[in-house]
Amino acid sequence: MDEPDTAAILPGDLLGASSTDDQLSDSVDRKEEAGLPTATRSVPSPCTCPVPVSVEPVLFLSMFSLALQAPLSTQYLWDRISEDLGFNGSKRSECSNSSVDPDPLQKEVETLTAHWNLYISLGGFSVGLLVVPLLGSWSDVAGRRPVLILPNFGLALQAVVYLVVMYLKLPVVYFLVGRLLSGLSGDFNAILAGCFAYVADISDKRSRTFRVAVLEACLGVSGMLAGIIGGQWRQAQGYINPFWLVLATNLASALYAYLFVRESVHPDPSARLFTTRHHKAVWHLYSTGGVNSEGGGPLHRGKLWLYTLCFFLVVGVHFGSRELYVLYELSSPLCWGSALIGYGLAAHNLAYLSSLLGLRIMQRCLQDSWVALVGLVSNITGLVVFSVADITQLMFTGYGLCFLFMASTPVLRSKLSKLVDPSEQGALFASVACVESLCFLVGSSVFNSLYPATLHFMKGFTFLFAAIILVIPAGIIGALQCFDLRREHRDSDAS
Repeated sequence: MDEPDTAAILPGDLLGASSTDDQLSDSVDRKEEAGLPTATRSVPSPCTCPVPVSVEPVLFLSMFSLALQAPLSTQYLWDRISEDLGFNGSKRSECSNSSVDPDPLQKEVETLTAHWNLYISLGGFSVGLLVVPLLGSWSDVAGRRPVLILPNFGLALQAVVYLVVMYLKLPVVYFLVGRLLSGLSGDFNAILAGCFAYVADISDKRSRTFRVAVLEACLGVSGMLAGIIGGQWRQAQGYINPFWLVLATNLASALYAYLFVRESVHPDPSARLFTTRHHKAVWHLYSTGGVNSEGGGPLHRGKLWLYTLCFFLVVGVHFGSRELYVLYELSSPLCWGSALIGYGLAAHNLAYLSSLLGLRIMQRCLQDSWVALVGLVSNITGLVVFSVADITQLMFTGYGLCFLFMASTPVLRSKLSKLVDPSEQGALFASVACVESLCFLVGSSVFNSLYPATLHFMKGFTFLFAAIILVIPAGIIGALQCFDLRREHRDSDAS
């Protein structure tokens, strides 16, 4: 059948995926000579669902459980620490009179809560930093579905530990135990790596940015629903019932991946998980620039590193500042309750949808790099407003200004994916998952340590610091785009 006839019948993503199959053989041969894992396309298994479905529901359900438990666990830590220290937040006079100096006991509760958040995050993500790249690269040869199922069971086990702590009033140190168990199974970052690698398997370069943005929007929609439900539910029934929903959602996500998600690579039954070949594949990608670097040399490898650095800074700011929103809103002068915290989380996650819509519109007239810059400007202005917010209206103004803050991350993921060969997507997203784990680790360490250290002179200094950091990736992305434009003009003049 001729190519125009094929294009008229097949969807664009499937056509793009099939058109890359002819390009795989050479790259696979080169990777086999280097002793690296290789990936091949596969036909759908006859035992899977006949309806073409993708990984968006898996990511939606997993993110819903994470977004539901994250603010609730912080609030639970606040309440338990307040109870242990004898601090009654409902009697705080500074919530109604901003001229009163904050209670020293409140500062101690804030500091201890921030530190416990730090310890729990460090424990989980330091383990995930080793496990996630292993699972991501292993999915190149073993298939994507195991990487979607195993971490969901780990997150479910974490929810079980949290429930036991709440039922038995155990010390909050057991939260760290649950976090470590989740990290050993790959944690949520492994699910992210599997989902983005799956989308890279089934999409072409033209549609990849938008397909990645759709996955990012799934994160936002699920987070928005979890924010609305979690705050109201906790206020009405406490902490235990919402965490039962967290457990059920993780199990439902694993079940959906097992029953309905088709495999996008041909699984190798002899593939081993515990081998150095998976880490070697990631190292080969960044040390040589990958298969596609043969024509670009050091320039190609440099762009891969620079875009990875941009991704690290942007995502590190996202995750580091996200953990502080609840603490910032709980304490004076805002003194928000569970309902307002839920609405704030919903407003924050609504930006995922507005960013998807904005990206789709801006792609009609702007190149991807300029779209990313617009997203970064939106994020910077919102963080500056957060840094000086002392009333509820100003806090929600900051959320409104961040309406395009997620437009930059899908562009960066797509640019990284387009820099490497189709047979190297698994190794790439394994490294991206490793960077994302490092973002959690560094972001949690820096922001949870900086927040209590700067309370005495500027409560919102951490958000101002985050805004300053985002100027760095904005400069790098703009410089690379200008360099590419100049090179295109030079090549066109020479021709």
